Amino acid sequence: MTDLTNTSPQLAPQQKLAHFPITLFASVMGLSGLALAMHAAASHFGWGAFAPRVALAVAVMDLVAIAGFYLVKALLYPRAVAEEWQHPVKLNFFPAIPISLMLVASGLRFEWGQAALVLWGVGALLQAGLALAVISTWIGPRGFGLGQVTPAWFIPAVGNVVVPVAGVPLGFVDVSWLFFAAGMVFWAALLPILLQRLITEAPLPGKLQPTLAILVAPPAVAFLSYVALNGGVLDGVARILFNSAWVFSALVMVQLVQRLRGPFALSWWALSFPVAALTISCFRYASLAETDLHGLMGTGALAALIVIIFGLVLRTGLGMTRGEICRPD
Repeated sequence: MTDLTNTSPQLAPQQKLAHFPITLFASVMGLSGLALAMHAAASHFGWGAFAPRVALAVAVMDLVAIAGFYLVKALLYPRAVAEEWQHPVKLNFFPAIPISLMLVASGLRFEWGQAALVLWGVGALLQAGLALAVISTWIGPRGFGLGQVTPAWFIPAVGNVVVPVAGVPLGFVDVSWLFFAAGMVFWAALLPILLQRLITEAPLPGKLQPTLAILVAPPAVAFLSYVALNGGVLDGVARILFNSAWVFSALVMVQLVQRLRGPFALSWWALSFPVAALTISCFRYASLAETDLHGLMGTGALAALIVIIFGLVLRTGLGMTRGEICRPD
C-alpha cells in the first residue's frame, strides 16, 4: 500500500496517475458506511434525514472521483493495474469496487430507488465475477505462502455478504441467499487460516497492521444480512454473529491501540468500514431486541466512527496537498 510518509521527490501528474492505488476504494466503503450508520442512528432516535443525506452525497462524490481516476489509469496504464492484480495484498482490494457500489446503493435506496437498483445490480454482477477471479487466483497454479495471508483476504467474502443488505429490500431474496452462502463459506474457511498465520508467522508489516480491523466486518455485515434474509427474527445465529463482531472488535482494539502513534498510511482506511458495520449492527440489534443498552453501544460506536472518518479525511487530504499519495511502494 502507498505509505504517506514517503518523502521522495515529486512525481509528474501522469506518473502519479500510474500509481493511483486500488486501496483508495476503502475510503468509499468507509464514507458510505458512515452514511448508512447515520441513517440507522436517525431511524433509532427519530432524527431528520439531513445528516445521512450529506454523508451519502460525500460518499457518492468520493466514489465518482476515485472510480473516474482508476478508470483513466486502467485505460492509460493497464500494466500498472496488472501489477496490482499480481500483488498478494492489493489483489484482494479489487472487490472493494463492487462493494462500494452496493454500499452506495444501500444508501440511495432511501432516496432514489431506481438508481439504487441499477447500482446494486451492477455491483452484484461485478462482485460475482471479481470474487470468483480472486478465489481462483488463490487456488490456482500461482500459489501463496501462509505468510502472505492478511485480513485483506476477507474483502472478497465480505463483498458477498454485503449483497443482501440492499438485495433483500429490493426484492432479490434468492440471489441474496446465494451470495450470503458463498460469503459465509469462505469466511469460515479463511478465518482459521488467518488466525494460524497471525499466531505462527511473523507479525504483519507495519503498514498492514490496520487491516486487522477487517476481522470485525464479516460477522457484523453477516448479522445485518442474516436478519434481513430471516425476516428480522433475532434467533441464535443472529446473536452469535452480532456478538462475534464485538469479540473481534475487542481483539482488534487491543492490537491497534499500541500502533496509533505509528506513521500514517492509506491502509488506515481499513478501520472505517468495519466500525461503520459494527455501528449499524448495534442499532439494528437494539431495534430487534428493544434494548436501550445496544442503542447506547451504537451511539458510542457512531461517535468513534465520526472521529475516525474525520481523522482519516484530514490526514489523507494533508497527504494529497503534500504530494505524498500516488507514489511507488
